[in-house]
Amino acid sequence: MSRSYQVCTRCVMDTSARDIVFDTQGVCNYCTEFVRRRDHAQHSDAARRQAALNALLTRVKAAGRRKRYDCIVGVSGGVDSSWALVQTVRLGLRPLAVHMDNGWNTELAQSNIANLVRTLGVDLYTHVINWHEYRRLMQAFFDADVIDVELLYDNAMLAVNYRQAGQHGVRFILAGTNHATEGMRMPPGWNSLKFDKRNIKALARRFGAVRLETFPAIGTLGYVMYEIVRRIRWFSFLDYLEYNKFAALTVLEREFGYKPYPYKHYESIFTRFYQGWILPHKFGVDKRRLHLSALVASGQMTRDEALQGVGGLAYPSPAALEEDKQYFVKKMGWTQDDLAGYVARPGKPHSAYPSERPLWTFLVAFYRRFIERAKGQ
Repeated sequence: MSRSYQVCTRCVMDTSARDIVFDTQGVCNYCTEFVRRRDHAQHSDAARRQAALNALLTRVKAAGRRKRYDCIVGVSGGVDSSWALVQTVRLGLRPLAVHMDNGWNTELAQSNIANLVRTLGVDLYTHVINWHEYRRLMQAFFDADVIDVELLYDNAMLAVNYRQAGQHGVRFILAGTNHATEGMRMPPGWNSLKFDKRNIKALARRFGAVRLETFPAIGTLGYVMYEIVRRIRWFSFLDYLEYNKFAALTVLEREFGYKPYPYKHYESIFTRFYQGWILPHKFGVDKRRLHLSALVASGQMTRDEALQGVGGLAYPSPAALEEDKQYFVKKMGWTQDDLAGYVARPGKPHSAYPSERPLWTFLVAFYRRFIERAKGQ
């Protein structure tokens, strides 16, 4: 039995999230959980946040003494990662900026990154993915009809950051990931495990017999090796700061010649086409609702502004969408009929193929039990 359509009265999450529930005032569990976590997190209290930041800076500087870099900062050209890079430099750290180029960068993203590293005077390492191999991997994901095609980019980005940290003897990856703009829980089925190397290899093998020859994949055990054994830690750095995305954007524009994008993650041509057109049309998912709801729940945007943000086309204009469609089919070697046929097919869960999800779930549960026991002693 299908449920009637409903939108949260506090944020803009709706019944496209299959596990959403509403209280008697029409407020959803997503923003309620978000607010509860925010209120119990260290970054909700200014004094505790500053103390935690000072402690982190002390650790980073001590571990990086006599090394060329003391931290890694992954940069995409978006606001969050750009602001993280700016703040590391302003706080006296010596970052290596790391960028992963999968062949879909916008010229604007490249310009934003170039302006940042030049003005800040930091080194930039760019890992350029082998496009022939990457295109075949993308094709395998499309043929499998799974939702998280961006698993390929996200997994490679994680791998490249950890590898650079290991290569330079750096123990801290200070990322632009943060609670304020990304802290709302992802609805089930909207993405997949980002450390699922097994899923990537399974899809590559089944759809096109693709071998991972140069693709920098990382799996669950690789994550454990870096984080636990080699003690290279990934930090959501902006959670240690009082981060307001719109205030940060103003500074980036004024001091670094930064040019903004209409929506989150639109620094990539594929990502904006994927989030702005493929997800809504093939999977019924509009990620603008998640991103804007986090801003509403964190007090950085009003609900009315968010409702305007999710209204209509997720593109500046129909002409811009058509331009991206043409670019996508040409770059992938498709026809418009291929694109229409792909969108018309039903999606399939990543769990329909071999996955590391059971291993990841087991290890997370084991770690939590270990932490609880340690607290009880």
